[in-house]
Amino acid sequence: MSSKPPRNHSQTITDYLMLQRSRIREDGSTDSYKFAFEDDAFLARPETIGLRFQLELLKPEILLHERRIDHTITVFGSTRFVSHDTAVEMGRKAKTPAELAEANTALSHSQYYDSAREFGAIVARYNATQSESKNKLHIATGGGPGIMEAANRGAFEAGDKTIGFNISLPREQYPNPYVSEGLSFRFHYFALRKMHFMLRARAIVAYPGGFGSMDELFEVLTLMQTKKVIRFPVILVGKDFWTEVVSFKKMLEHGVIEQADVDLIHFVETAEAAWGVIRDWYQLA
Repeated sequence: MSSKPPRNHSQTITDYLMLQRSRIREDGSTDSYKFAFEDDAFLARPETIGLRFQLELLKPEILLHERRIDHTITVFGSTRFVSHDTAVEMGRKAKTPAELAEANTALSHSQYYDSAREFGAIVARYNATQSESKNKLHIATGGGPGIMEAANRGAFEAGDKTIGFNISLPREQYPNPYVSEGLSFRFHYFALRKMHFMLRARAIVAYPGGFGSMDELFEVLTLMQTKKVIRFPVILVGKDFWTEVVSFKKMLEHGVIEQADVDLIHFVETAEAAWGVIRDWYQLA
């Protein structure tokens, strides 16, 4: 059958176009006829991975710029920590030795959740004294539970903007409810997510955590060690945890790092002390 427009004037161009569209649907070539930006299967192909990288970099960049978010403090830490009140409630409801042991562990770690919440509030109170956005330091986290929730929560409860860079995982990590509307972002690629942790960061505050927290922390330290980024405060809350789990001293003794690398790290015990390092570093009022 000819694909040329019919010469029969009784069939209008509109009829012809409708016929062609019908043929596209019938012969199964619907995907090829889609706009490229509307074709999910095409965008998911291995050949378009560079485009997906660009989009994950660009979308948060544009939206954060529109919301006048210039500088952040990135907070890392375990997803498993809960508040003191939640841990106490877990103990009250425990019915087996295993549940009681879990509640006791949660209670011992709750100090970190409460500290991160306090830290978020401290930063928010500082921002409230600043009239220009360029002087503000907004809390940014991975957007999930635990320490991330706590830091977002403290800032949110104090009335400040707070940011969440979430990640799509096999066990879906849903955004915590304390990330500001319009500032909750979802990433597929860890690399692009970590870039956004760093792009606006003026300090890193790391609470005790697992593989994810270690990955993010050592990424930051490596970037500074290799002078890929300007050095800024890297603050580890809970010296006993960090020096037991990671022996920076032994690394120094073995000659795999230098004293200047260790000097990047500030150990503190409290939210107020963490803020004190940042305040002194930037000579904030």
